[in-house]
Amino acid sequence: MLKNIPLKWRILAALLIPVIMGPIDASVVYIAFPRLSEVFGVGAGLVGWVSMSYLLVLSSFMLSFGRLGDIYGFKRIFLAGTALFTISSVLCGMSWSIGALITLRAVQAIGAGMTMALSPAIITATFPPHERGRALGMLGMVVALGLAIGPSLGGLLLDLWSWRALFLINLPIGVIAFISCLKIVPEIEKQQKQKFDWPGAFLVLTGLASLLFFISRGQDYGWSPLILSFGAFALIAGTLFILQEKKAAQPMLDLGLFSSYVFSAGNIAALFHFMTQYIIIFITPFYLGQQLGYSASKMGATMTAFPLTVLIVAPISGILSDKIGNRFLSTAGAVFCALGALSLSYAGPAISTLDIAWRLSLFGLGTGMFQSPNSNAIMGSVPKMRLGIAGGVLATARNVGMVLGIAAGSGVLAMRQAAYLAAGASLPRLYAMQDAYLTAAAFSLLSFTACLFAKTQKKPSERGLTKDGIQKNRA
Repeated sequence: MLKNIPLKWRILAALLIPVIMGPIDASVVYIAFPRLSEVFGVGAGLVGWVSMSYLLVLSSFMLSFGRLGDIYGFKRIFLAGTALFTISSVLCGMSWSIGALITLRAVQAIGAGMTMALSPAIITATFPPHERGRALGMLGMVVALGLAIGPSLGGLLLDLWSWRALFLINLPIGVIAFISCLKIVPEIEKQQKQKFDWPGAFLVLTGLASLLFFISRGQDYGWSPLILSFGAFALIAGTLFILQEKKAAQPMLDLGLFSSYVFSAGNIAALFHFMTQYIIIFITPFYLGQQLGYSASKMGATMTAFPLTVLIVAPISGILSDKIGNRFLSTAGAVFCALGALSLSYAGPAISTLDIAWRLSLFGLGTGMFQSPNSNAIMGSVPKMRLGIAGGVLATARNVGMVLGIAAGSGVLAMRQAAYLAAGASLPRLYAMQDAYLTAAAFSLLSFTACLFAKTQKKPSERGLTKDGIQKNRA
């Protein structure tokens, strides 16, 4: 029966199994923070590093994994990432201290980074241009599904077993994912021998990690000289990285990719979009819990309105992008995201669950419309031999946007609350949250502006396809 399904769709199905583990793992961990604090006897700040270590490492390694995929083949690196993620998940579930858990989460992020950086590249190389949007839409749908079921699954596992089950659940999923990809996914990319740019990889790794630490933790440490030194180091490493890439015979990051308006504008739009998204994801639980007094279960159910809407809209948007192009959909999506964030800024101290849900759904509508066409435009704008690094750049923009969004949301919340308290406002916390939502809307407008520079793709040709519909290898 499976043999009757075209190979490209079997490949996509196999890829989506490991892909869904990442968003599930990210969303279930937040549910366990109070339990981890109690079990290990540590404060919330230290428990937060269970997530922060994951995010910092994940963001810093993306470019390197994309380039490794271009050199050694997508399948090999993707399988290595799936295996590492699965093994490290089991070890996380066996952690004996909070320090061990934080360290193992960093290792887990390395495995997740390999799969996240290369999944768009494999899909782009597998599907012809006129079906690529649909395939990338399904990728976005699965990510949204993982985010949607994560909190509910996490609560269930915590109630039935313990926090260790949140990580151990990845073992059966990871084994199935590894076997499926091993048997079904072909080694699409076979390129001539190339060298890996180790100096460039070191500079981008240390520079990005320092930058994200500087941005995300600066406020917590009062912008001390130590924190400022991380910012200075990030600036120096970034400058040296650009100089290294310009002189390297085979650079890790081909800076020529950014000469494409579609590639540059698409990644900038993605960066601002995820800043918007993670301000909302960060602020909304505080609003629901502190202002509306929701329980944890009611909070999780209400927040599900966002990913469920993305789950419905993303594949439809992907299909439409194959027919009408990418620019209109991604631009309209950014507008709806701005409207969704703006509507949340008008939420008051007493509002119904339905009123909150439709505002989150409006933002989900924009997200579903934006992500697939924007990813399609970016991945379709690069030559075949640069798909891996292009996927790495896109994944880096996404994860850096997440960190910047959380940092911006927390920063605006703290500064505006202090200002409202000084002014004697009646509801300083609520007003500060509304300002954070307005900041999110502003970032969506910047994403909209960037989308205007991404031209609509021309209707593709099916030339150069194998009998299974997979693109032949082209330089």
